[in-house]
Amino acid sequence: MGVNVPKVKLGSQGLEVSKQGLGCMGMSSFYGPPKPDADMIELIHHAIDSGVTFLDTSDLYGPHTNEILIGKALKGGMREKVQLATKFGIIYRDGKGEVCGDPEYVRSSCESSLKRLDVDCIDLYYVHRIDTRVPIEVTMGELKKLVEEGKIKYIGLSEASASTIRRAHAVHPITAVQIEWSLWSRDVEEELIPTCRELGIGIVPYSPLGRGFLSVGPKLLEEASEGDVRKGENLESNKLIYEKICEMAISKGCSPSQLALSWVHHQGDDVVPIPGTTKMDNFNDNIGALSVKLTPEEMALLSSLAENVKGDRYRTMASTWEDADTPPLESWKAEA
Repeated sequence: MGVNVPKVKLGSQGLEVSKQGLGCMGMSSFYGPPKPDADMIELIHHAIDSGVTFLDTSDLYGPHTNEILIGKALKGGMREKVQLATKFGIIYRDGKGEVCGDPEYVRSSCESSLKRLDVDCIDLYYVHRIDTRVPIEVTMGELKKLVEEGKIKYIGLSEASASTIRRAHAVHPITAVQIEWSLWSRDVEEELIPTCRELGIGIVPYSPLGRGFLSVGPKLLEEASEGDVRKGENLESNKLIYEKICEMAISKGCSPSQLALSWVHHQGDDVVPIPGTTKMDNFNDNIGALSVKLTPEEMALLSSLAENVKGDRYRTMASTWEDADTPPLESWKAEA
């Protein structure tokens, strides 16, 4: 393919990953029915052979089945080639997510993920969502023990507020913060991104292609299957923006998704997006984004287009999961 996928430092704690990762969620859940294991393992192996070695999963995806899939894919010497990230913190029951950051749950979740993945150690372990009932210091205390025991190497947070990031980082260094960041979703730029950079924390944008809209445009939502959480968004108003992105992509000689993904890459060397896909062609297209160069003027034009995007980031997920703060540690000690 001729695309070089460089390795970069993620955060300031020593973790090195491929400059682009692979989000594995859609292989097992949320974006329609699960895909065949054999096809997904072939895709994962192709990704690793192509130099995309930063794999992202969670115990929520499936639930559990995506971790099992990744575990199967890493057999036969593949484990040593990848940087494996998974998450805990959301218990999914009857279509609803309940967030939990209790120390006992932290430990049991880690042990269960290790078994499903069939590995001895998780490279990057994220708090998937912040439990607003438990001080972040309490959750981090247990994660710190897991690092000391060699069960996880690095700690990450997902969708945390700036103040929660600071408090967590004071207990044990945070290596990465996973957030939604794309041309479609830019609210994180005001406070979260500067906070991460001040503290030397890596930034991992998920859904860097606007949950697929920036890959195939309105067709995505028109043809989405039942059970696809992306259905029903602001289709017509965003269609015009997508068309302008297509025009710019044609002038650059790249695909719209490559253009949008390149915009994320150009945000900085501390940014490692993890686009997800279940199709080989889409994967190949995505890594082509690493070869697309954007001028400051082109970056500004794309950013100005994005200012007119309409719609909330989450339609089916609880909004309280976003920018969540936790109670002060003193309140927890008083209850204990």
